[in-house]
Amino acid sequence: MSAVPVARTVAAVALPLAWNNIVLPRLGLGVRGRTAANAGFATGYTLALRDGPNRCSRAGLRYGLLAAGVVVASYGAALAFPALRRRLGAMSDRRPEVSAVEWVTVHVPIGTVYTEELIFRGCLDPLLDKAFGPRAGALLSAASFGLWHIAPARAAGDSVPATLAVTTAGGLVLGSLRRRAADATAPALLHLALNAGGAISPRLARRIGSAFEER
Repeated sequence: MSAVPVARTVAAVALPLAWNNIVLPRLGLGVRGRTAANAGFATGYTLALRDGPNRCSRAGLRYGLLAAGVVVASYGAALAFPALRRRLGAMSDRRPEVSAVEWVTVHVPIGTVYTEELIFRGCLDPLLDKAFGPRAGALLSAASFGLWHIAPARAAGDSVPATLAVTTAGGLVLGSLRRRAADATAPALLHLALNAGGAISPRLARRIGSAFEER
């Protein structure tokens, strides 16, 4: 380990996991309360532990828009092909207790993307890279990102091992993009495209399918 203090590194890993898996579930908040609480926690966590300033660089925007464009194009292609569109339409609507518009414009960008990208790619990734080197830091941060999702997976009735595998892999992809762009803006834009597209595309698929059936 480098000169990064051990206690600071341990706290940086442990605090988000304790927050999302122990503290937040026990607060019993609704979706709006969780979004506000998550954003507040992420902001305070980053102010306390981040070394460098937050920034939105040209490289971050360029890489992020390119990656997000690939995701949007993929969703568009899936909607264009009947077999894939039917699969999308069969997916359950997982937004809780709020309208689709509110979910996509408020809770996805703030409660999920802002919170997770600020904590993991904006703060924890650079700290672990500095402490352990980029390779080990990438693995540790991705594993932490996976463990962050344990309580949400249980609450949704999802398989915890499958969720851990998927979100850890996602953490590796998002972290790799952050390192390539040297900016957390890039993975944030990709994350937003993935989650917003995942919320919108099943609804679009059902509407398109219904429109074809009415003809």
